Amino acid sequence: MHNFPFIKLVSSVLLLVVALSCDDDNDTIIQEGDPYNLVVDVTVEPEGSGNVIVVAAAENAVEYDLRLEEQDEPLYTNNTGTFEHMFYQPGNYGLEIRAYGVTGRYLRKVVGVTIVFEDDDVPVDQGYVTPMEYEGYDLVWHDEFDGNAINPDNWVFEIGDGCPDLCGWGNNESQYYLEENAWVSDGVLTIEARQESAGTRDYTSARMKTQGKQSFQYGRIDIRALLPRGQGIWPALWMLGNDIETVGWPKCGEIDIMEMIGGSGRENEVHGTLHWDNNGHTFSGGSYTLPSGTFGDEYHVFTIIWDETSIRWFVNDIEYYELLITPAHMTEFHQEFFFIFNVAVGGIWPGYPDETTVFPQQMRVDYVRVFQESK
Repeated sequence: MHNFPFIKLVSSVLLLVVALSCDDDNDTIIQEGDPYNLVVDVTVEPEGSGNVIVVAAAENAVEYDLRLEEQDEPLYTNNTGTFEHMFYQPGNYGLEIRAYGVTGRYLRKVVGVTIVFEDDDVPVDQGYVTPMEYEGYDLVWHDEFDGNAINPDNWVFEIGDGCPDLCGWGNNESQYYLEENAWVSDGVLTIEARQESAGTRDYTSARMKTQGKQSFQYGRIDIRALLPRGQGIWPALWMLGNDIETVGWPKCGEIDIMEMIGGSGRENEVHGTLHWDNNGHTFSGGSYTLPSGTFGDEYHVFTIIWDETSIRWFVNDIEYYELLITPAHMTEFHQEFFFIFNVAVGGIWPGYPDETTVFPQQMRVDYVRVFQESK
């Protein structure tokens, strides 16, 4: 807010404000103390980022403010005329800069700025890769996501926000799942989270599963993926027991091969977890942190090795957690499970998107492979 007096703002002053808003009248002075000769320079630094630097200068100016065009309240106010503002969404923006004189009247300029983020596309051949065969194992099923469509023999989609039976999918999530948010091209499956309205939700994404199509008991599972980033973004590669329709969750069991919660510098850590029933919901898991970088910098391989005794979790063939499944209260993990791939937005665990979250966000999957011990 400004402390300049606006008492008895007569029509001539209103006309002055309009006149002083025009470049042609930049040197017009109606009253001593009015600002004049407003010059504005706007740059995006570094190039390809959303960081905008505004430098404004006017004769007789004692205060400046910066606002988005058509907004009533300024983003920033100071007496230097230098501002820095970060945009997190690409697009065209109008920046309104005002220079105030001691009279309370001001000059204004509206400057357009286009935000285009640098293409940070990661090639599919960048990152860790696992082989198509292992000694003592047979490749029993895989999807390399070749062609130009998601294979309906392998995958079905869940649509909506979980309502009315499981609103927010049990986690107070904010997205509405749509089939069109997932596609295959150039040998990669992409699941995209977007900031757009569907149903009563402000975000969309996709959730696909192999239920009724492909399910497995025991084996080595490799999934090579590139993960998204951002506060409130929650990618997951996981499995549920085939008997979920009859016994429900968590009695069906849940195997989380990989989960990541974005934001707050957490994009370098993934989690592997089991959920089951033991007189109520029980879970146990571990996490892995990259020595450098994030899971969005290049592709990584998320693996479990699951047998009659235990489940072990790996990132790029580095084991980080093991859990025995021999106790009598863990019978859930001795049946067939199906896959679920999804990107959630918001929820109890990750929190919710904020002004730092950039949309759209994508999880890309190069392949999923299931190996079982040779007989």
